[in-house]
Formats: sequence, structure tokens, C-alpha cells
Amino acid sequence: MGPILLAFALAALAWLLVAGSALKQRHPVWFWYLTGYPATAVRVLFTWRRVAEINGLTVARKPARRVFGDLEVRGEPLRPITPRISFPRATPTGLSLVVRLRPGQTPGPFIAAADALLHAWRVHEVRVTSPERGTVLITATARDPLERPGLVSAPAELLCALLGALESGGAWVMNLREVPHWLITGATRSGKSTLLARLVTQLAPQPVALVGVDCKGGMELGLFGSRLSALATSRTEAVAILGALVVETQARMAVCRAAGARSIWDLSEGERPVPVVVIVDEIAELYLADASRQSKAEAEQCSTYLLRLAQLGAALGIHLVVAGQRVGSDLGPGVTALRAQLAGRICHRVNDAGTAEMTLGDLNPDAVDVAQSITTEERGVAVCTGIDGGWGRARSHLTTTAEAKKAATAYKDRTPELSVLSRSLEVLNGGES
Repeated sequence: MGPILLAFALAALAWLLVAGSALKQRHPVWFWYLTGYPATAVRVLFTWRRVAEINGLTVARKPARRVFGDLEVRGEPLRPITPRISFPRATPTGLSLVVRLRPGQTPGPFIAAADALLHAWRVHEVRVTSPERGTVLITATARDPLERPGLVSAPAELLCALLGALESGGAWVMNLREVPHWLITGATRSGKSTLLARLVTQLAPQPVALVGVDCKGGMELGLFGSRLSALATSRTEAVAILGALVVETQARMAVCRAAGARSIWDLSEGERPVPVVVIVDEIAELYLADASRQSKAEAEQCSTYLLRLAQLGAALGIHLVVAGQRVGSDLGPGVTALRAQLAGRICHRVNDAGTAEMTLGDLNPDAVDVAQSITTEERGVAVCTGIDGGWGRARSHLTTTAEAKKAATAYKDRTPELSVLSRSLEVLNGGES
């Protein structure tokens, strides 16, 4: 009887291993709910008190005191009091729990203890936030959801681009109506160019004008030239195009003022001018200048024009997407002033801490370290703002240059002609000839 039971148990164990492996591959969320979550939840509940004591997350009542004449005698402190936690709630990628802070406690020590919680609970990542006073929300991610993100979808809306997937499993969408201007940074082969290709692919079918500024000779954005209303491949051309767009903002302001509208979105569809998305690749090429007077003048003009477009463009349907490998204050005060107008931030892997700080530090200081931890193997992974009022990690869908070029060619008949840009380039080319 014993050998039969043993054989039956081994067969059942083998079946569970095979079924579990298949379930993990085909339905990873259900695999987590059935196997990973129960074990992790038990681990959280059993280790919470010990981890809280080691990392200074407890409080102690004031020890007893007695006064004998001029001598004060203190008693032994009572046992530390551990903050109460809710039962861990399962999420598709991990679990979350709420901590009720004791009087005198602040979220700071809990945020600092995130790494300790990560190792104690054996999960991929732990994030600590304080959504309301007196509470701390701890979110644990069991595995890296961006390692092989699944395809997600989002409703098609004007000036919205589905970029990829969030670490929560949701859709990563750039909505230029909600956040009109964006700053994108990333080192070579970090995924920045792929993200720009994805953006062009998503905006190409929409009734919007795409304007490119690529001072590296148009090597990146020139591939999508059939869908661009204008493309600047040098700083001299960039000055002409950006200056023409500033003139366009003044014309649009006059239209809105005459109609009594505060933005072009208050105008009727027949009166509304076409939205414009200006994509700037490698912002440093516009700001770096040599010793010549012309170079310095062009850099100052680019800085002034970009800042004016950022300040005025949101209500007038002119949006900026500024990208660069390195963005720092050493490029000049104009970069810092421009950054203040670019509320949307996306930071891929960068080669220097200053760029990560420049991209995220003023809005989400706690995201800077996360951005710097992105490895070379995580191409397309970035830290982005505007996720549930905070920040998060995301990964763009892989969009090859050929796919983006194909989309640009397929929708070239939808390229709006902006007369003000055409005239400026004609004048420039005539002057050069």
C-alpha cells in the first residue's frame, strides 16, 4: 500500500508541476493569484513585526518615571508598538497593503525601508506612498511586469498616442490635450528613438500637423519626412521654422480673441486651426554654440522661440515633444526655463545623474534613483510622470524604423500644409541661394 501511495503522490506532484508551468506561461496573472500571492501574503503577515522593529518603524510608549528628591529614575521602555497593517490585497502584478501610522510617525522611515521590505518579502519591487494623512500605502510587485509586457489597447482620441504598457499592466498613453508639452531623455540605445518612432506611428493617422526639428542632418526624423509638414535639419532651418510657429501662435491668438474664445478648443470645428506637434530630437544641438557671433545668435533665438511656444502653445494647439541624450543646466539658463514648461517627463536609461535629476528631480525627486537603476538590457523601459498623479515605470512597444516609415508613407495624404512654415523655408532657401 505504501509504494502505491508514494507513486500516486509523485504522479500528482509531477502533474501539478507541469500544469503550473503551463499556467504560468499562458495565464501568469492566474498563476500569481493561485500560487504566488498566498505564499507572499503569509510571508508579509509573519515578517511585518520583525521587519518593522529592525527598520525603526515602531513606536514606544514613554517609560515610567519616578522622582526621589532631586533624583529622577526612569523605568525600562515598554515593548515597541508596531503599526497596524491591513490584510494584503492581491493585484494582478503583486499585492498592496495599508499601514495606519501611530501618533508621531511620518511616511519618511517607511519610504526609506522599501529595500528592506523588498528583500524580506522576496518580491521584485516595493513602492511606498502616502495617499492621505495618517496612512502609508505599500505596493509590492512580485515580478518585473515590463520584462515581457503584453499588448494593451486604449481608445483612439485626438492627440493621444498609445506608447506602450505601464508596470501596473495598464496602457501607457501620452495625452497632449491633458499634458501639452513633454521632455524625453535617454542615452544611446536606451529606447528614446524607438519611442519617437512609436509617437509618429500613433499620430500619423490623426488630423494633426507634425513638425520635425532634427539638427543631426535629419538622420532620425527625416525617415518620416513624407508625413511631416516641415523638417529642420540644421539650426538655421530650426530658427526659421520655430520663428514661423511663433508667428502662427500670434495669428491663432487673434482668431481666438475675435471669437471670444480662451483656446482653439472653444472654437467651432470649422474655425479651429489644425493642431501642431513639434518633435525636437537632440535638444542640445539647438543650445550648444561655438565662439562665432552667428552661432550664439541662433542658439539664443532657438531658446527664445521654444520658450514662447511652450508658454503660449497649450491653448493654441501647438505642442512640444523635446528629446535629448543629455539635458543639463550647462546648456544654458534657457534649458532650465524651458524644462519648467514641459510638465510631461519621460526618462530612459541615462549616462549621468544630472540628466535624470534635470528630467525628474523638480517634479518627482524619489523617481530619480529608479531612473538611474535602469540597466542596458532594459531597452524601452522608462520612468514617466503623470501616472495616477505621480510617476511609474513603463515600457514602449517595440516599433521599428521600417514600421514607422511605413505608417508615415501610408498617411502622407493626411499631412496638413502650414503656409506660414512653407513661406519661411522658401525665404530661407532663397536667401541661401
